[in-house]
Amino acid sequence: MEHTRAWDRGYVHVYTGDGKGKTTAAFGLALRAAGAGLRTFIGQFVKGMEYSELRALERFDDLIEVRQYGRSCFIEREPEPEDVAAARAGLAEARAEMRSGRWDLVILDEANIATHFKLFPVEELLAVIAEKPTKVELVITGRRADPRVIEAADLVTEMREVKHYYERGVKARRGIEC
Repeated sequence: MEHTRAWDRGYVHVYTGDGKGKTTAAFGLALRAAGAGLRTFIGQFVKGMEYSELRALERFDDLIEVRQYGRSCFIEREPEPEDVAAARAGLAEARAEMRSGRWDLVILDEANIATHFKLFPVEELLAVIAEKPTKVELVITGRRADPRVIEAADLVTEMREVKHYYERGVKARRGIEC
């Protein structure tokens, strides 16, 4: 499909909250963009494992590129210096990709939680937002979005958990949660 950007101005989206679906929503947007022939760069922070959605996106390798900037999911432990180094190097790389002119949509998956755990300062994420090229659409996901990131965004969606079967002991299921 021939590449045509459908807009003159891109916006900043934030998907946050304690409910399920932030990454899924962002990846759904990447899928929609691919259907329109648009190119998407996804930088995943904190996560370093293989997920089913990553395997699915491999089918769009000409339009969607995913890079992980985490070693493993450390949410239940303190981040180690290697986690911080991976996230900071990843943010620098994702920032350069955003400014490269190669991408219509840039997704910084779990960047909010990365700032919460101090993998990189929120000021660095705010600088990325401020440097966003006019025609790039930028999506930032993750729980605990800093109020300054919310203020800088054009669209904010909060996923709120009302009820979850995890509470009944249901583990993550391949293809649904991972």
